[in-house]
Amino acid sequence: MTAGARLAGVAGYRPRRVVSNQEIAKRFGVTGAWIERRLGVRRRRFAGPGESVVEMAAAAAAKALAAAGEPAARVDLVILATCSAPSPMPSIASQVAARLGVPGAGAFDVNAACAGFSYALGAADGLIRSGLSRCALVIGAERMTDWVDPDDVDTATVFADGAGAAVVTPATQAAIHPVVWGGDGSRSGLLGIADRYATIRMDGPAVYRWATTEMPPVAEAACRAAGLTTSDLKGFVSHQANLRMINRLAAALGVTGIAVADDIIASGNTSAASIPLGLARLIDLGRVRSGDPVLLLGFGAGLSYAAQVIDCP
Repeated sequence: MTAGARLAGVAGYRPRRVVSNQEIAKRFGVTGAWIERRLGVRRRRFAGPGESVVEMAAAAAAKALAAAGEPAARVDLVILATCSAPSPMPSIASQVAARLGVPGAGAFDVNAACAGFSYALGAADGLIRSGLSRCALVIGAERMTDWVDPDDVDTATVFADGAGAAVVTPATQAAIHPVVWGGDGSRSGLLGIADRYATIRMDGPAVYRWATTEMPPVAEAACRAAGLTTSDLKGFVSHQANLRMINRLAAALGVTGIAVADDIIASGNTSAASIPLGLARLIDLGRVRSGDPVLLLGFGAGLSYAAQVIDCP
């Protein structure tokens, strides 16, 4: 067993195709400015040929390994969070492990939708601390556009594609703090896919009310579990669902003066990929520094949620 785990490197992969609000707006008879006012999105990335969930995940993972200075051969565990796998099996994680040249690694998928990365990170933290893993890849990867009805204004304007990854290794003291997670299956009908051949349906106002009302106490509990208060935080990475929602959560937590991830503006809602993509962007822009405590908060279909504080790599 080891005293703790840490993020050794974080990176993202963004598809090549950039889609503006104007390109989508004309389909619905609205303006690009209307979409931005409603959601905070200005543009997003759509995956094209050669950018499957597996390929995007493997690309993000390779970049994260380079950032961590870890060779792929050292990886013994791959946990991949996704809700947009093209088929129920085989797991995306096992295919990513093979792409990276570590087919002998333990590999499994997690489906907690937009909370998936935080769920996967909580699992990796426990497995590292228990001694069952020495180097884990935690990945959030989504191709949400495969599951979006292009004629549904509520989903076609916000969902997008991408992948983010983190390398988790042992540490002499905890730099990934305890996860606070849960869900409310009684409200699972508010957001989801009814069957294998359907598309995403979402009751946006109801999800907004749930997230902005019930997620602040979850975030505060994660801070307490880390022995911190929200005033100790240097960064806040919420699931990138809607810019108004992110800003309202930040205001409720009193963290508007710190680095708050707003990747939604340029990337749209990438579900399980949104937290690692948002964290990677804060790091790349120098808005958070090594050792800074950053709160991660994921929430979405299920209705599932998870939060933890991490020390920035």
